[in-house]
Amino acid sequence: MAKTIAIAGKGGVGKTTIAALLIQFLSEKGVVLAIDADPSSNLNQALGISYERTIGSIREDLSNAVKKGDFEAGVTKKEFLDLKVEEAIVETNKIDLLVMGRPEGPGCYCAVNNMLRSIIDSIGNRYDYVVIDCEAGMEHISRQTTRDLDYLIIVSEPSMRSLNSALGIKELIIEIRAKTGKIIQVINRVPKELPKEVWRFIEEKDLTPTLTISIDEELYDLELEGRPVTELPKEAVLKEGVKRLASELGI
Repeated sequence: MAKTIAIAGKGGVGKTTIAALLIQFLSEKGVVLAIDADPSSNLNQALGISYERTIGSIREDLSNAVKKGDFEAGVTKKEFLDLKVEEAIVETNKIDLLVMGRPEGPGCYCAVNNMLRSIIDSIGNRYDYVVIDCEAGMEHISRQTTRDLDYLIIVSEPSMRSLNSALGIKELIIEIRAKTGKIIQVINRVPKELPKEVWRFIEEKDLTPTLTISIDEELYDLELEGRPVTELPKEAVLKEGVKRLASELGI
């Protein structure tokens, strides 16, 4: 049975960077299905993996074929989607990548979002780990488009606004989900030790367990050159932080 890990948080907090490094770490333990569920679709860049098709484009192909009457006789919509999803998976040695994307036409992203659960249920158990880089905010959580989670990692920055956003995600998932595994708060890009006021807020709002990751100066040069974050050296601050995160997950 695959362990399912979702990584959530508001935009710009380093969610995708942490997702990529966690995927890289887990690939040393088993085979990982990495799902880029953010319509901005940049997990592939962080991992250094290219892709051609997205679930959004597949849905558009199906929709257009049905409208034009070009849908192949004798093939159900489910069979069509299952086949195209298999074709969209980018396979590497220990990491497979599936990009959700968004519809290329005027269609709402909701339909693509709602396909996520059935896709993971269908293919997820082939893997040791399924890691979902959620879209910014709380869309996947509020629409329950992600199946039962073993772990939810909520990423924030060391500011009260960002921590309040993380609190909102945690409260929402506890309210609407019957089954959620361990929830871990990650405070990213910490310049120094967190002020006492921040720790007081964390304790009062029960944002625990909380793990802090310091600013990694090496990441700036890497991103400036357009290289994947997985090329950070083993001793990099971020990679050490992700190792501690994996330990918190019990991995």
